[in-house]
Amino acid sequence: MAKKVKVKGKLRLYFVLLIAFGIILTFINIPIYFLNIFSGLVISLFLIIYFIGLFVMWAYLQRYIVDEMVNFAMGFGQIQKKLLKELDLPYVLIDRKAKILWANDKFISVTGKEGVSGKSISNVFSEITHEILPEEEYEKEVRISFDSREFRAKIRKINIEGLIEDSPLIEDVTDDNYLYGLYLFDETALKIALKEIDDQSVVVGMIYLDNYEEALENVDDVRKSLLLALVDRKITQCISSVDGIVRKTEKDKYLLILRKKALAELKESRFDILEEIKTVSIGNERPITLSIGIGLDGLSYSQNSEFARAAIDLALGRGGDQAVVKSPGNVQYYGGKSQQTEKNTRVKARVKAQALREILINKEQIFIMGHRIGDVDSFGSAIGIYCVAKALEKKAYIVMNDITPSLKPLVDLFTNNKEAYPDLIIKSEAALQMVGNNAALVVVDTNKPSIAECPELLKYCKAIVVLDHHRQGEETIDNATLSYVEPYASSACEMVAEILQYVDDGIKLSGIEADTLYSGIMIDTNNFVTKTGVRTFEAAAFLRRNGADVTRVRKLFREDASEYLAKAKTIKDTTIYRNDYAIAICDASGCQSPTIVAAQAANELLNIKGVKASFVFTEYQSKVFLSARSIDELNVQVVTEKLGGGGHMNIAGAQFENVTAEEAADMLRATIDSMIENEEI
Repeated sequence: MAKKVKVKGKLRLYFVLLIAFGIILTFINIPIYFLNIFSGLVISLFLIIYFIGLFVMWAYLQRYIVDEMVNFAMGFGQIQKKLLKELDLPYVLIDRKAKILWANDKFISVTGKEGVSGKSISNVFSEITHEILPEEEYEKEVRISFDSREFRAKIRKINIEGLIEDSPLIEDVTDDNYLYGLYLFDETALKIALKEIDDQSVVVGMIYLDNYEEALENVDDVRKSLLLALVDRKITQCISSVDGIVRKTEKDKYLLILRKKALAELKESRFDILEEIKTVSIGNERPITLSIGIGLDGLSYSQNSEFARAAIDLALGRGGDQAVVKSPGNVQYYGGKSQQTEKNTRVKARVKAQALREILINKEQIFIMGHRIGDVDSFGSAIGIYCVAKALEKKAYIVMNDITPSLKPLVDLFTNNKEAYPDLIIKSEAALQMVGNNAALVVVDTNKPSIAECPELLKYCKAIVVLDHHRQGEETIDNATLSYVEPYASSACEMVAEILQYVDDGIKLSGIEADTLYSGIMIDTNNFVTKTGVRTFEAAAFLRRNGADVTRVRKLFREDASEYLAKAKTIKDTTIYRNDYAIAICDASGCQSPTIVAAQAANELLNIKGVKASFVFTEYQSKVFLSARSIDELNVQVVTEKLGGGGHMNIAGAQFENVTAEEAADMLRATIDSMIENEEI
């Protein structure tokens, strides 16, 4: 070891100077011999003694340096070990298989586990396994929970290659020689403080009375004031109970300010104010319902206010009687169990009709499209808008890619009459090539861009109009110039039939045009049984006056024998889940329109006593389609939304990819179980 010791720095400089001084003195001694031999011998003797002393001192110093190095290393190692062992930061050394090699006192104190050496770190922290240990990177951080405490674990690679190279006992056979040091940083107090700050953050909300005018319609003046006072009291009590502030801004609108912690309490109660407000009854024939929109987690108070406004629009667009909570990238729905209240006034329809006229009259091209795999309502409402364009003397095109067998009889009525309807139906590719700078796009029977017939067309049209009767979800067509979404309407054809009466004076429909619109209403209402109101029959009466023939329509939609048998077999094989929900798989592989057969089977299953809702699955075009139906005991929309679908309270659906019908049915059962457990249904 002594031979390997090399002196450097100032100590080396001192020895070099001493040797240089001796060499210089030696050269000086040579000429002294010529002057005086005795003097030369004296100096030579001094030089010999000088160099012997220098050599002795050098040898002694080397041994002294080695001894000091050993003593320092031993002392320093002990101090290091003691400091690391008594370090106030939990620290553990683990190998590549996540086995513990050594742990300091603080780690043992925090975990309460002694004798952990040789055991897997996963036995202490389940979140840490050998798979998550850093391989390419130098270190990694993992969040772990232990004994009601939150830790940030930093795992750092420790390269031991140099130690193995100097070891006389171990031969280095690999380049992957490293261990892992794991440090624990207790962030429990920080998390508590951050949560407390988050709980105190401001939440902005809006409350609207859905049916203010309708509820007070038959209430005398004396009771009106008392009824509104009771409604105000209910709302104030609910918000005050969670330490919130509510202020009435209009006769049927309220502004509320909450803490985020208070919102959590409202969520936990699933906004029971929605049900409590319905109990207020002083002469009103219709129960009052609320829509609540809440915004939170925005970057500013104004952004929370915008979130709240978007949430209340969603709640109203979905039919009211529900609460919508919107935050960045997330929307939550609560309630929505009541039937939508039909508005008897047509003022809104007239206003929307005039707005539609103003948009279309200034456009050179008009494109109309519905949803993919179009149905009778989608095509019928598109024909209605085509009639509007024709009345305005504008060229219009209906974008349709695939025509289902159930829709083909209706489409043939138009395609076989080329003189009256030239180039009526075009495909998406042709529409994208034809679209110009001054084009309008009317989207009917859907407000979701992802399921539109040609979503790309939305990017190229400057004016976009949306006409739909489905309850709105999180995904909507945001850049619409005019949006007319009425969930209370039975069908898109009903809405278009109303618009036709106001968009132009004296508008006339041909027999097949009236038949098509009438068909859309008839199919979506299941022969005027489901979701019909006064305005539904008024729209049907308008179409009858314009030449719609009930007998012709009935003949168009008579069932094929194979479809009838497939529907009967589906009903026969139906299982009743949890005593309330009819679930069936429709094998309509030999039928032309499997999805139509499934929808008809779902309607038939509602005739069984005790069935609150029916769900029928069918496979078509490598996908699984779900048709969900109910009468008034279950909002099937909230169920299908959890499966990626949507629709109405009574009529909804969903599509599944890369699963079988049986697997999709299992997903539905799990969803129903979860919703019942969470008291959502």
